[in-house]
Amino acid sequence: MNRQLFSLFLGGVALTVATGLLLAEDIGKVPRGEPIKPLAPRVEPIPAVAPAPAKPSTSPTTTESTLPGAGDFTAVGFDKLSSFKYEVPDDTVKPAPGADPDQQIPTLVRGFNNKRVSLKGFMLPLKVEAGMVTEMLILRDQSACCFGATPKINEWVSVKMVGGGVKPIMDQAVTLYGTLRVGAMRENGYIVGIYQLDGEKMQGPPGT
Repeated sequence: MNRQLFSLFLGGVALTVATGLLLAEDIGKVPRGEPIKPLAPRVEPIPAVAPAPAKPSTSPTTTESTLPGAGDFTAVGFDKLSSFKYEVPDDTVKPAPGADPDQQIPTLVRGFNNKRVSLKGFMLPLKVEAGMVTEMLILRDQSACCFGATPKINEWVSVKMVGGGVKPIMDQAVTLYGTLRVGAMRENGYIVGIYQLDGEKMQGPPGT
C-alpha cells in the first residue's frame, strides 16, 4: 500500500471512531426538562339531574280537618274558652246597672257566638234515652268526671244534641260539632252557664 492510500485509510478510520464517540456521548446524556406526558382523555361533565318532586303523602291522618264536613266548623278549644276569669254575679233576673255579666267574656270568645264550631273535651252525660246520650256537659278535663271537683263556669259547655243522641264515651276525649251559643244562660234567674252547644254530631277516639 503506498503512502497516499494509507493516509486516506487512516483518515476514514479516525472519522468513523470520532463519529462513534459522538453518538455514544449523545446516548449517555440525560435529556433536559420534564419528559412529555400523554394528555389525559377529555371527560365531558355529567349534567346535573334535578331530583324528582316528592309525592304527597296518602297516609290517613287523625286531624279534625280530615273528618267528613270538618271544614264547615271552626276549631275552638278550652285554651280560649277558659282563658279568662269569670265572676258569677249574685243577682238574679235583674242585674245591677252597668254590670252586664257578658262583658266579662273577652271579645275574641264572644266572636264565636252563633258560629259552627268543633270542640274537644270529656263527656259527662246528663240525659240518656234508649242508651243514647241526648244532653251532656263537655268538660275541659276529667276532674269533675273522675274526682268530683267543681269546674269553673267557663270550663264546661252544655250540649243538647239535635235529632238523635250519641253513644256514651267515658274517660276518653271526644269532639263535638255544632252551633255554639256564648252568653249568660239563666234558670230561675240564676246564671247556670255561659256556653251552650246545639250538637249536630260527635267524633270519638279511634276504635269507638
